Amino acid sequence: MRAKTRLTVPLVRDGGELRETTWEDALARAVTGLERARAAGAQSSYGMFSCSKATNEMNFVAQKFARQVMGSNNIDSCNRT
Repeated sequence: MRAKTRLTVPLVRDGGELRETTWEDALARAVTGLERARAAGAQSSYGMFSCSKATNEMNFVAQKFARQVMGSNNIDSCNRT
């Protein structure tokens, strides 16, 4: 059995290859991607799926993020099944 290892630094993809980077760079790239999605019309291009195993509080934060930050009502979960 192979020992599992955890990532200790963020990774970003450049030219199809993963490389280590700083937290500042990784977060800046995430912000840029979310801003790009919002500018592209997140109301129809962004969606979020939350997990029924998450707490109610985590699902609440997920729906708040989708609606307030991304401007999308496209959020669903498997809670209703």
